[in-house]
Amino acid sequence: MNTLHNNLDTIEKLIFEVGVRIRTIDIHPELDLMLVILNTKAVLHIKLSSYPKLAKAKKEILLKYELIADGVGIHWSLLDEDISLKGFLQDELKNILKVGNTQKSYVA
Repeated sequence: MNTLHNNLDTIEKLIFEVGVRIRTIDIHPELDLMLVILNTKAVLHIKLSSYPKLAKAKKEILLKYELIADGVGIHWSLLDEDISLKGFLQDELKNILKVGNTQKSYVA
């Protein structure tokens, strides 16, 4: 029995069993926005200001990224920054559910 797969949370199962991956990103610093486009055609809207190193970087530097681990993360060598797909998906879920706010939306 493979204990790795038994200990995966739901987001990790999407990534490692279903195969959800980052296909590309589109960066718009003037809008404080990074679009993370997945192989499922879903688009995650990420605030650059959520990541201090990204928020301070010029667009030319932000565009020098590489997808790592077959699209499971993004690496900016010039910024020494790595961000995982799992982190993006966790943040997206928190935003959808508005966890931490007084108003909560629930997905049926």
